[in-house]
Amino acid sequence: MLDLLLNLLLGTVIGLAVSQVATWATSVYLHRGLSHKAIELHPLPRFGFRVLVWMTVGIKPREWVAVHRKHHAYTDVEGDPHSPVLLGWVRVELTNAALYRKVARDPEQVARYAKDLPQDRWDRLLFDHGWLGLALGIGLLAVVTNPVVAATAAVVHAATYLLMNAAVNSIGHTFGRRPYGNSATNLQWLAWLTGGEGLHNNHHEAPTSARFAHRPGEIDPSWWSIQLLSRVRLATIRHRGPKGRSRDLVGA
Repeated sequence: MLDLLLNLLLGTVIGLAVSQVATWATSVYLHRGLSHKAIELHPLPRFGFRVLVWMTVGIKPREWVAVHRKHHAYTDVEGDPHSPVLLGWVRVELTNAALYRKVARDPEQVARYAKDLPQDRWDRLLFDHGWLGLALGIGLLAVVTNPVVAATAAVVHAATYLLMNAAVNSIGHTFGRRPYGNSATNLQWLAWLTGGEGLHNNHHEAPTSARFAHRPGEIDPSWWSIQLLSRVRLATIRHRGPKGRSRDLVGA
């Protein structure tokens, strides 16, 4: 019994850690890199992010990008894939994955909103097979630890990743501060849990900004890694902040 409890505890810790890594990859690569072109990654980390996303969440990047870009095109009005204004924040929090799939599995929507991300040979060979990536990730974890730890980690990671990403769409458009005149909100506690994504009002004000923290006291954890990648010449920061507000960004 003690061994089982220890395995469950270890699996929970690993699951939470993997979820944070996947959330960070989502923020840096899928969101800031692909969706908004705020940063341009060197081919080496770009391919690394593709593998990481494939093995941790099984998401097809062009589908994620299409859903997110449609959200920006119809924020909290008819056409938004996951608006709590239209659907209620509880429904968006609990059914965000299904709302996401409704657009992600529509070829016409993906072609319209992610036409700059056509399928390539790596997608056909590996990355379009999400369950294969997930199975490989869980299998490797089972080899390194054991099946109980791996299964526990997979469940904890899936639940945490889905709930935290849903929270940006649900809570992040319902509760919190609105320093800018848009319907999204800023919640620093959510930003800590989601790699900076909780500074959602800032993001909607300046979607192409690589940095989500606009004021002293706001902290965007993913920005630290973007700065590091830039300093070692593995990324180019194309947009650092909203135009005309560069003074607000100093020291953030």
